[in-house]
Amino acid sequence: MDITRRSFVKATAVALASAAAAGTMSGMVGCSSAGSGGAASGETTKTVGVCRFCGCGCGVIVEAKGGKIVSVTGDPDNQSNKGLNCVKGYYLASVLYGADRLTTPLIRDDKSTKGTDGGLREATWDEALDLVAGKLRETWKADKSRLAFWGSGQQPIVEGYCTAKFWKAGLLSNNIDPNARLCMASAVVGFMNIFQTDEPAGCYADIDETDTFVTWGANMAEAHPMLYSRVMARMTNGKGVKHYDLTTLWTRTSANATKVLVFKPGSDLAIANAIANYLVQNDLYDHAFVADHLQFKQGTENIGNATEDTYDASEIGSKVDAVTGITFEEYAARLAPYTLEYAEELSGVPAADIKELADEFADKSRKMLSLWTMGVNQHNRGTWMNHCIYNIHLLTGRYARPGDGAFSLTGQPSACGTAREVGTFSHRLPADLLVAQEAHRRYTEAIWNLPNGYLDAIKKPGFHTIKIFRELSKGNIDFLWSAHNNWAVSLPNLTRFLGRGDKKGVMDAFICVSEVYPTLSTQYADVVLPAAMWVEREGQFGNAERRTAVFEKAAIDPPGEAKWDLWMLMEVAHRVLDGEQIGGEDAFDVLFGEWYDKQARDFKGDQREVSRSVWEEYRTFSNPSLNPDAEAINKEAKLKMENKQLAPYDLYIENHGLTWPVREVDGQWLPTKWRFCDGKQEDGFDEYGVEMYGTHDLAGGVSFYKSAGAKPSVVFRPWEPPAELPDAEYPFVFCTGRLLEHWHTGSMSRRVAELDRALPEALLDMNPDDCAALGVSDGDMVRLTSRFGTCDIKVSTAGRTRPPAGLVFAPFFAEETLINLVVQDTYCPLSKEPDYKKTCVRIEKI
Repeated sequence: MDITRRSFVKATAVALASAAAAGTMSGMVGCSSAGSGGAASGETTKTVGVCRFCGCGCGVIVEAKGGKIVSVTGDPDNQSNKGLNCVKGYYLASVLYGADRLTTPLIRDDKSTKGTDGGLREATWDEALDLVAGKLRETWKADKSRLAFWGSGQQPIVEGYCTAKFWKAGLLSNNIDPNARLCMASAVVGFMNIFQTDEPAGCYADIDETDTFVTWGANMAEAHPMLYSRVMARMTNGKGVKHYDLTTLWTRTSANATKVLVFKPGSDLAIANAIANYLVQNDLYDHAFVADHLQFKQGTENIGNATEDTYDASEIGSKVDAVTGITFEEYAARLAPYTLEYAEELSGVPAADIKELADEFADKSRKMLSLWTMGVNQHNRGTWMNHCIYNIHLLTGRYARPGDGAFSLTGQPSACGTAREVGTFSHRLPADLLVAQEAHRRYTEAIWNLPNGYLDAIKKPGFHTIKIFRELSKGNIDFLWSAHNNWAVSLPNLTRFLGRGDKKGVMDAFICVSEVYPTLSTQYADVVLPAAMWVEREGQFGNAERRTAVFEKAAIDPPGEAKWDLWMLMEVAHRVLDGEQIGGEDAFDVLFGEWYDKQARDFKGDQREVSRSVWEEYRTFSNPSLNPDAEAINKEAKLKMENKQLAPYDLYIENHGLTWPVREVDGQWLPTKWRFCDGKQEDGFDEYGVEMYGTHDLAGGVSFYKSAGAKPSVVFRPWEPPAELPDAEYPFVFCTGRLLEHWHTGSMSRRVAELDRALPEALLDMNPDDCAALGVSDGDMVRLTSRFGTCDIKVSTAGRTRPPAGLVFAPFFAEETLINLVVQDTYCPLSKEPDYKKTCVRIEKI
């Protein structure tokens, strides 16, 4: 059922007022401004944009006057947010105008000054680019395993695409990974294991139609506030709508839930398996759906934890997930030990509450929508937990139907578009393709005009994020380029990665950082390249519901000598590839010559024209008919690349964003809200895709794409304990996360005075009973110590979360309170995503 604009706004005001610090939400649905007190009067220019923060992908209208943004308001024509903004979106314009914007290249002449505020001097662009390119070429020629690029889900799509192309085709290196590895990798591997394709089948409209919400480890009220406003709108206006919040601590998302199930850290696997077992044992699963659509599997178990460097070389690490087929009966037998009572024993959640939730899934009269974020993904068994949630939905036939599905929410504005879709992961190529698959390499070579077999040099995946920084800490990386990510604050186990203790590699490597503000990461850089920010140039983001949207360049320019990242990349690339050839032709011209004139040191067209040109090449991956050689490989290898079809560039601007696949039907490009589900394309269903790649055996039901003839997989994944458990030396479990006002490490949001006043410091939220036992009170400073490091932080018993006894929480936005010095760098063995939620610590008053 569609919600009305009035009810949506009403519920939004209620939801976000409860989620925001006092006084910050004034004017939420009205016009926001950067120091002007409202919308500018007189003549202005208006452009379409997308919010710079989080994975919601909210559309905005940007007004500029006199070379400055004077107003940012919600875009009512963008279907992701329908005109709504959260508090960060309200102050979006202000992030451009911090007093300390980087405006000129900086070079460090003395490595002894690394890690300090000093030591960087101003330089010309030529001096900085020559130095970066020289160090990169030197490392590349000596040993390309010792170079790396760490990108970002905050880079626009065409920039990420060109970076991946330069690194993989130009340098023949897979040592490139995005910071999305820290937040979405478990979801990605889960999707690929189960559906053989990445990203959700549904969309945000599911929120407006469901009857029961289930949040698994997701504080949506603070991390995805606009989407939480839609949850609250549905709760307010729907009849009998319920919300079950599964969490390790009480959050602002818990405040309005019908029931809160607080579980012991790491026991969510047991709860999910108990629900699945209850459904099977009581014959409450969907027999027809199971028989027609699913296959059953199990994987390697007792796989250990990837805390030590030796894990990847160990027997279990080298064959970490040997998945084999099993029967439904064998799957049921594996589930059988997970009774409601056993799940209660492991989790602390009453068996009756777990049964109540299981009965909700079994009730065919209700639509069920699961939503999850970092509580599931940043988990030592993150991929397994993704599987377990899907298992419940697949057993009950609750997937890929409007309002009935499972939805992993991304954390960054383009973690989908720039990281997952264009291939900036160390094991991927664009559009779900993998470097390890021969047919995928041949297909990529056809589009990139490379000789047959050229990409066989990169058939082995490169270093993932944690591997990059572990090798850096040991002195095994000589060159690192990072763009739009503050790794010196956001990485786990910073004690190691910042060269503290006996790990000094970060001090010796050559590090280039592309950034917009000084950060802790720029303090470790040898060269800092000042970047144009957000609408100071044109770009594209791909959000959590598969919506690609363009943010146009506004009528403003970047400050000083700050430049478009794509220009920086082209300038470095042509210097590094000077004299190199591909197939007997100039290497740079083969890869980038269509867009960039290296003699003129400029693009062959304006930013719109260049973006359009790059986009048209990129979308060939999902539209192989645009390239005869690619089309032939697509058909011969049965790659079915049309599954992720994209539209011509200008349509994304005209339509304020489109959700892929975008199908051309009778001369019209029609977006898709629901993949795999039967229905008409004009109503939002992927009619063309289902017709080509699925079956129609369920009237009005679900038909899955059959990649290589495979059905979606229900994979049994057992409960296994966290990497470490509390003991006498480290009796508390430490969890980190994000709060409403600040975006990740605060490098942008803390430049906004209003946001910084609302949340000026990071606090350690503690249970009052724990405080009493330790003799600490609100405002006391304590030392947090783990097996990995220490940090000092102020205690609060009245913070934004309410932890149970034995658990403590702190956000990670404040570099003066560097909590990731303490956090383990243990990662999920399948996805390589770190577990930020379950580090064991002790707490001492100081």
